[in-house]
Amino acid sequence: MQPKIVIYTTPLCAPCDLLKRILVSEGLIFEVEDLMVNEAAAALMEKQGIRTAPVLSIDGQLYSGEDLNPDRLVALLDC
Repeated sequence: MQPKIVIYTTPLCAPCDLLKRILVSEGLIFEVEDLMVNEAAAALMEKQGIRTAPVLSIDGQLYSGEDLNPDRLVALLDC
């Protein structure tokens, strides 16, 4: 069973678009939350001290920044 995956993004974010393309190419189903529109999601990122996009949530565990480099991303997506 696939974990619940959510991508927290911002408009015109090239890394966000790349992450979405990678997830699609892996055949994974995911939700997208726009941090500029969803105030609760933005508050969650603020509370966690995350100030960059994208943020990847896998079953509620948040990953951002260096966590999303290609080598680590492969390991994270090994569902």
